[in-house]
Amino acid sequence: MAAVVNDEMCIGCGACEGVCPTGAISLPEGVAVVDADVCIDCGACTGACPTGAITLGD
Repeated sequence: MAAVVNDEMCIGCGACEGVCPTGAISLPEGVAVVDADVCIDCGACTGACPTGAITLGD
């Protein structure tokens, strides 16, 4: 299951986008969006997010 972004916690800093090895994360409107088809559930984004807005899905 792909990473999940809590839109209310995301500050749009782009830290997650920069560490994603597959380019699955974008910030089209200032909030991170994960492309579930590209996400490999590696968790790099969860560690990079300063607000804890990203979690790995169940």
